[in-house]
Amino acid sequence: MATRVLMIKADGSVLVHSDGGSYKPLNWMSPPATFREGTTEDGEVEWTVTATKTDDTLRILIGEVISDSSHDLGIDPGLRKDGVEKHLQELLAEHPGTLAAGLTLVRREFPTAIGPVDLMCRDEAGLSVAVEIKRRGEIDGVEQLTRYLELLNRDPLLNRLGPVRGIFAAQEIKPQARVLATDRGIACALVDYDSLRGMDDSEHRLF
Repeated sequence: MATRVLMIKADGSVLVHSDGGSYKPLNWMSPPATFREGTTEDGEVEWTVTATKTDDTLRILIGEVISDSSHDLGIDPGLRKDGVEKHLQELLAEHPGTLAAGLTLVRREFPTAIGPVDLMCRDEAGLSVAVEIKRRGEIDGVEQLTRYLELLNRDPLLNRLGPVRGIFAAQEIKPQARVLATDRGIACALVDYDSLRGMDDSEHRLF
């Protein structure tokens, strides 16, 4: 026996939470399931939750009820995440100079045979710069940008761009990713999403 948070959801799922273990419950039963409240031979309150398809059963003994409440959450409006890569790309396209002084946008989602480059820009010297944007910068992102750069710098159809260098931009860049990027001549740029959003809001108020 221990203090637990028991959650019964409208979709029929039952979850048993402790104060540790982050978001994952200690135990749970997914719908469809049947819920029954009864008592044991010793007179303890017992919840029995049985899965409809498998007959798996979750038994919960209730020794003491500390708090009991019910809330109607209404219709789920869906989830809108703030600061996802799409938002970062939109903001950085509006403010490429925050990545490097004098950087200007040529095109968003610049097409290549292996996928689009998030931002294609030009620097102060007029040279092309490919920008890969991630929320969390890891080795996979550096590898992805490396493949883009290799293709851009050897594809005859893209020679009009001239030499293309890369910038790996993220809200957080893992040390291993930064080391790999530096080794490959790729610049790293930390992105402050709140500052970018503030710049965008200020411009909207101005105009």
